[in-house]
Amino acid sequence: MQSQTKAEVRSSGNDGVLVIMAKAPKLGTVKTRLTSTLSPRAVMDFYRCLLDDTLTLARSLSAIELAIMCPASDVNELKDLAGSEVTVVAQQGEGLAAGLTSVFSCFTEGQRRAIAFNSDSPHLPRSILENAFETLAAHDVVVGPTHDGGYYLVGAKTSHPTLFANDGMGTRTALDRLLSRARALELSVGLATPFYDIDVADDLTRLRAELRVAPSRAPSTARWLEEWERTGPHIRMGTGKP
Repeated sequence: MQSQTKAEVRSSGNDGVLVIMAKAPKLGTVKTRLTSTLSPRAVMDFYRCLLDDTLTLARSLSAIELAIMCPASDVNELKDLAGSEVTVVAQQGEGLAAGLTSVFSCFTEGQRRAIAFNSDSPHLPRSILENAFETLAAHDVVVGPTHDGGYYLVGAKTSHPTLFANDGMGTRTALDRLLSRARALELSVGLATPFYDIDVADDLTRLRAELRVAPSRAPSTARWLEEWERTGPHIRMGTGKP
């Protein structure tokens, strides 16, 4: 299938677009840091639920276009999973930094507000996403910090090709590097509410505790976790040990 280019991405006319950074749920390619707690197949199934709930959260936003940015090899599968109303775009280059650069190259024409959002925080309150778009209206960049030194969303109204270069994606310095580059580019930055994504076993434990109380925040994920705890291997979530 031909990858969509900037010229081929059709805007719905909405002032804002939420772009989910995703991969197709394939064995051994997603959330690999969870394999100390879950089997590779369980990780794949779990990620599919995270992505499903993330799409549900995104669809709940009003007057916001929805898109997915992904590796070129994943476009067809993600189109099937997301449905025809979601624009799925192949990123230019490899890795998350290249994917983020592709988001703002594709979706910010005419100072349009574009926010790139990870695919593993479907339990995020919708109000945080809504407020992030409002924050972006008053700043050049909006960033949603995670508690481990990264970020779960980043938004801009124009393309800044050097903003994500060598920024230590996946490390505890990712946020600091991003903010440093934004300062160097003299960009104003607004911060969204700090939150957490699902990278390691402790995150999984925290998520399960929250979804026991409020499963409607991420229903597919809540059902999967409940089923896994009932029928899966007897592993203490958070330790990876029997």
